[in-house]
Amino acid sequence: MGSGSCGHSRWRELAVMAGDPSKDGSFVLRLKMPAGYKIAAHNHPTSEYITVLSGNFHIGMGDKLDEAKGTELTAGGFGVAPAGMNHFAWATSDTIIQVHGEGPFAITYVNPADDPSKK
Repeated sequence: MGSGSCGHSRWRELAVMAGDPSKDGSFVLRLKMPAGYKIAAHNHPTSEYITVLSGNFHIGMGDKLDEAKGTELTAGGFGVAPAGMNHFAWATSDTIIQVHGEGPFAITYVNPADDPSKK
């Protein structure tokens, strides 16, 4: 996987597998993140569909990252973050997820100070 941003400049590795997430239409991304990686509360204008390919990925709904409120997904696990719903995530082991959805894909952080592209 190559480096990429897709609005999130700190992804360890990101690969666009199909489509263009910045444009109208379907897309598929793969994201690789190290153990301990955290994604602050955010939302998207379109629904996000997540499949865990390897590792331990946790996702929760809410306005602030709260590890007590997340659900763990392991390899083969699937989750949905509906359009406009605030959610957060973290990895407890080296993890690869596949995200698919409809573009244009965007990330809006609940707290703008949490946006890593602004740091």
